[in-house]
Amino acid sequence: MPPPDYSTRDPAVNSGELRYAWYVVGVLMVCYTLSFVDRQILSLLVTPIKEDLGIGDTQIGLLQGLAFVIFYTLLGLPAGWLADRYSRRTIIATGVLLWSFMTAVCSVTRSFWSLFGARVGVGVGEATLGPSAFSLITDYFPRDRLGTALSFYSMGIFIGSGLAFVVGGAVVGAVSHMPAVAIPLLGTIAAWRLTFLIVGVPGLLVAVLMYTVREPLRRGLLIGADGAASRLSLADVAAQMTQRWRSVLGISSATIFQAMANYAVGAWLPVYFERAHGWATGQAGLPLGLMIVTFGCLGMYVGGRLCDHWQRLGRHEAPLLVAMIGVTGAGVCVVLATTASSATASLLFMAPGYFFLGLPIGSIFASIQWIFPNQVRGVAGAVLQLILNIGGLSLGPLLPGLFTDYLFHDERMIGEAVALTVGAASVAGAVLFRLSFAPYRADFARMHAQD
Repeated sequence: MPPPDYSTRDPAVNSGELRYAWYVVGVLMVCYTLSFVDRQILSLLVTPIKEDLGIGDTQIGLLQGLAFVIFYTLLGLPAGWLADRYSRRTIIATGVLLWSFMTAVCSVTRSFWSLFGARVGVGVGEATLGPSAFSLITDYFPRDRLGTALSFYSMGIFIGSGLAFVVGGAVVGAVSHMPAVAIPLLGTIAAWRLTFLIVGVPGLLVAVLMYTVREPLRRGLLIGADGAASRLSLADVAAQMTQRWRSVLGISSATIFQAMANYAVGAWLPVYFERAHGWATGQAGLPLGLMIVTFGCLGMYVGGRLCDHWQRLGRHEAPLLVAMIGVTGAGVCVVLATTASSATASLLFMAPGYFFLGLPIGSIFASIQWIFPNQVRGVAGAVLQLILNIGGLSLGPLLPGLFTDYLFHDERMIGEAVALTVGAASVAGAVLFRLSFAPYRADFARMHAQD
């Protein structure tokens, strides 16, 4: 049986097209940055939320993980299916408006369950971004630049987290001693709740900015017997996924543990400095935010360039090798940082820790895009996010809270709880990435046999 026929995979790139392609990456990175600001801001408000709503660490873990991930995960597949067929910029713009509105709604919630529901709404909006962004960027860049392009897009994770820490820390510090504030139409609310309003409003502008992005020509299409691009049914999409099941399952399972480490650190590190080193609420925002943006983004850049370099040398498992290095380095550095005896030592270990946490992210996203035809890329990216979020985004914030409540019975041992979570996740992730090398090389070779 002859191999499937694919149209030209790499777009012809001149300098003008390449400049515009990088502009598109920039706009999408702004969207991703905003999504992480809105997602991450809650981690700086743990103390006032616990006091206001009367809840424990386990419930905080649920708000940062499960509440967000429920529909963020479940709606990823339909969002990917839409991205493979309809205007990706419209899908993203609609999602930006929705998650920004629901972030603002968090400011007026009065109970654990109402805040849980608002966080669910944030997840619904953010589910639209990943599949559409992966598909757009892959259509704008040749294969040997895709790792770097997706790494730049993924910098939104650390820029957003960093801004959430820096801006959120400043806002929390400014409003922590303020009396309740009267807001037109909303009534009187605790001052710390203003943080949700402040970070939710910019979504209106970002949604408009998304309409400066043009829909590119779809590349790498699966061609039918009639010479026309095939419009795949759900059964056809499922068949394409099944053909590559070992690669998809291996990469996604390994990424669960890579994401678990990232989300555990993002959710609990500010609280760790409060409890273990006596810092004030919001005080960790500036140093951690600057460190995340600097070292996290540097890691993403180096990871993308390293992946593309090895790809050009014919090491087609390059994204998985980068990922294995990243999770191993992150595990060592984060464990040392969260068990250090002083705040200074913790910060010194977290600098390379953020570098290694960022190293594999863009490469992991690129790995899935490289082995699928265009008509399946949105769904493939959504499947990756679905699996990693079910495990990583739900368990990463939750496990440290469970460990402090039920294993250590002491909230001051949050550092040990994070170390246990990240250390175990890093070992599992490194092993699974290594086991995925062989099936991934085979799927990559099959996809690009006619290049």
